[in-house]
Amino acid sequence: MIGFGTERIEDEIQTLFPEARVLRMDLDTTRNKSAYQDIINAFANHECDILVGTQMITKGLHFDDVRLVAVLNADPLFNQPDFRAYERAFQMLEQVAGRAGRKGAKGEVWIQTFDPKNRILSLVQKHDYEALYQQQIAERQMFHYSPFYRLIRLQMRDHNGVRVHRVATELQSHLTRIFGRRVSAVIIPSVERVQAYTIRELTLRIENSAQIAEAKRRLRESIDRVWSIPSNKNTKIIIDVDPL
Repeated sequence: MIGFGTERIEDEIQTLFPEARVLRMDLDTTRNKSAYQDIINAFANHECDILVGTQMITKGLHFDDVRLVAVLNADPLFNQPDFRAYERAFQMLEQVAGRAGRKGAKGEVWIQTFDPKNRILSLVQKHDYEALYQQQIAERQMFHYSPFYRLIRLQMRDHNGVRVHRVATELQSHLTRIFGRRVSAVIIPSVERVQAYTIRELTLRIENSAQIAEAKRRLRESIDRVWSIPSNKNTKIIIDVDPL
C-alpha cells in the first residue's frame, strides 16, 4: 500500500511542466462551500491545463477537450481485503477512462502498475464487462460469497487491544461450534485502529437456503455468552448483515 499524495503529485507535475497551469482537487482544496464547483468551472473554461485529484474527479464529470487521463499507482485498488475489490477496481478504472475522449478526438488512458499482467487490467483494456462478471460470479460461488451466500460481518471494537482480540477469538470459537467452516478466522482489518478503538472482525457465511432468522438467533446467543463474562462487556460488537 503505497500512497503518493495529490499535493506531491501536483508539485512533481509543476516541475515537469513548468508552463502548465495545474489545479488540484482533493479534500483539502474543496473544503470551502464553492471550491468544488470553482475548480470544475476553471478546468472546463480552459483556465488550467492539468487537473490532479483523488477519486472525486472520476465521478461523472464531463469535459469535452480532455484527451489524456492517467491513473498513478493503481495497484492498491486490486489489493483491498474485500471480495468485491476486483469489481470495484474495474468500475473505477472504467469511470476514469471515460473522462478522456468524450467528444471529438480519441482519448488516451495511461495506468501505472507494478502488476501489468493483472487480469483486471486486460479486461479494462477490452471494456469487457461480461468476462469480468463470469470470472467474479464463479469465484464467489467457489468461495461462498454473495449472491450465493448471505454474509454477516461482526466487528469488535475496544480501547484495549488485547481484550478485543481475546473477545474476537472467544466469539469465533463459540460460532465455529455452531456454524463450522462458515465462520472465518479472526480478521485484522487494513485499518486496525479508529479513534483510539482497536478493531477485529469475523465473517459468517449463511447459505441462501438456510433460515436466516435461526442463524441470527444462534448468533445472538453466542454474543450473549461472550458478554456474560464481566471483563468482556466493554467490548462493542457490531452486527452488519449483507455488508456493502
